[in-house]
Amino acid sequence: MDAIQITLPDGASREMPRGTTAAQVAAQISPRLAKEALVARVDGGLIDLSQPLDRDVKLSILTAKDPEAVQVFRHSAAHLLAAAVLELYPNVKLGIGPPIENGFFYEFVREAPFTPEDLEKIEAKMHELASRDIPNERKLIPKAEALELYRKSNQEFKCELVEEKAEEPMVSFYTTGKFVDFCRGPHIPSTGRIKAFKLMNVAGAYWKGDEKNQQMQRIYGACFVEQKQLDEYLRRLEEAKRRDHRRVGKELELFAVSDLVGAGLPLWLPKGATVRRQLEEYILEREREAGYQHVYTPDLAKVDLYKRSGHWEHYHEDMFPPMELEHEELVLRPMNCPHHILIYKSKRHSYRELPVRLAELGTMYRYERSGVLSGLSRVRCMTLNDAHIFCTPDQIKEEFSGVMRLVERAYRDLGITQYSYRLSLRDPANTEKYVAGDEMWALAERVLREALDSLGLPYKEAPGEAAFYGPKLDIQLSDVMGHEETYSTIQIDFHLPNQFDLSYIGADGREHRPVMIHRGVISTMERMTSYLIELYGGAFPTWLAPVQAVILPITERQNEYAATVRQEVFSAGIRVELDDRNEKLQAKIRDAQLQKIPYMLVVGGKEAEAGTVSVRHRSRGDLGPKPMAQFLADLRQEVDSRALDTPASAAK
Repeated sequence: MDAIQITLPDGASREMPRGTTAAQVAAQISPRLAKEALVARVDGGLIDLSQPLDRDVKLSILTAKDPEAVQVFRHSAAHLLAAAVLELYPNVKLGIGPPIENGFFYEFVREAPFTPEDLEKIEAKMHELASRDIPNERKLIPKAEALELYRKSNQEFKCELVEEKAEEPMVSFYTTGKFVDFCRGPHIPSTGRIKAFKLMNVAGAYWKGDEKNQQMQRIYGACFVEQKQLDEYLRRLEEAKRRDHRRVGKELELFAVSDLVGAGLPLWLPKGATVRRQLEEYILEREREAGYQHVYTPDLAKVDLYKRSGHWEHYHEDMFPPMELEHEELVLRPMNCPHHILIYKSKRHSYRELPVRLAELGTMYRYERSGVLSGLSRVRCMTLNDAHIFCTPDQIKEEFSGVMRLVERAYRDLGITQYSYRLSLRDPANTEKYVAGDEMWALAERVLREALDSLGLPYKEAPGEAAFYGPKLDIQLSDVMGHEETYSTIQIDFHLPNQFDLSYIGADGREHRPVMIHRGVISTMERMTSYLIELYGGAFPTWLAPVQAVILPITERQNEYAATVRQEVFSAGIRVELDDRNEKLQAKIRDAQLQKIPYMLVVGGKEAEAGTVSVRHRSRGDLGPKPMAQFLADLRQEVDSRALDTPASAAK
């Protein structure tokens, strides 16, 4: 018998006939594995379960527990979508259909736009094709034959792909019913496993992402191996929509956008400005405690400054164009570090003064493309909680630890619990993105690793995510959908001190080069506010809430007493409003609830006579009557302590 050796992940080896498939191996291992198998890995590469094995191999059978297999599953779902669309609309032209996070998409050219009703029909057809358990079959055909196949069916985009990507002499194709696709695969064996999916929306897209090319319609779908996973995803999606900071920001009158101002340039309304001001005051207080000195620097500078720093060479595509003024070129700054460097350089420093910690709520401008702009989370004008620490090499670890303590204190006070650490490193092969200096990079990366390890922080490494001048620790926050974004960052920089010839006088009386640490603790005011809006769904902790209490007189006869109460609450430093509209009490309470105001102080005849207020909390309901002095003392304590979930008087 012509046999081959198949080595499994546990090290066991099986002798099988040449031509055995991975599906047959799975069946020998266990019926359950054969049922759950999606794809196989052979010597590091993925293959179809039905592909014959013709040599000794290391073989792994992958199931839904393997992320790679799930992406193959979603790729097969994209093929199922294309097959369904071709059944219903035979004249469409096909683009590409890859798997994506949580699902898939496929691109089509069709004269009429796809409507929601069309998506319902397509989804029903997908279920029909899935129920028929149609095989996903791989075929190899000559390139010329492949081109002729697509020319006959007027699939010009597929012809283009075959011309560009197909390697002679044979081309890999997959068929799913009537759908034939130029695809290297692999795919799951058949359509029968694909049950938990939902078509989500249609979006415009340009062929190959180039706006000079044909515009296509891209149908997006969500897809999971199990229905319960899809149900949970759709539930979280609804929750994300409910918390979307753009919707909540509009409802709560936090910020607005105007075409007359421009995309990515939000207007802070009074209530949103109040939230932002509380964040600013909070972080300034924390930084003063940690020994930072606060500075102010201009929002623009000569282009020469950024040429010297290297930003112009490595970052100019993300900067706004220069402005010519009296024979000088000025540019809106994309970051604050060059300005802070010049403040440090404005005087001589002794080693006894170091570390020097300079901080600023610095406004910056970045040319974000219109397609990525979103509310407060992606903007073109932003104010960063920025700081730069100038220290000796021996002080790096201590300063790094101090920044980490500041970050974790801020997250705790803001109620942020879902975050992770990413060590962002350079890609040595990318000489255009990163400044040269292997020794400098190696030292900076080693110092960062040692500092992280000494703190016992778990982190993952991300090559290619470093700043152009040095590695950094990025602290990633997760939203309700599990998507991660960088909010806090700590960067070790040996490069810019060299660029600007920075120095300090050491104990030996000689000049030495300081190390620079760039750090942002609570990100930009725009991005952090957007995150907190979604974290709390607009129901901010009392200390952050734009309006902390509202006075609700039951009838007009209590308006005078209500005004007195309002003044007393205001004098206690509480942000308070008076709702003296000629409306029923329940309507006033409902409106206060919709505005997510923490405390509603109801005043009627009894309260006016006793000098009390009847306290309601937005989430805990009726807290009963309270003497004004007691309520204000409790509320003041809640605000001053920046409590997250301890409504005043709730336990009394």
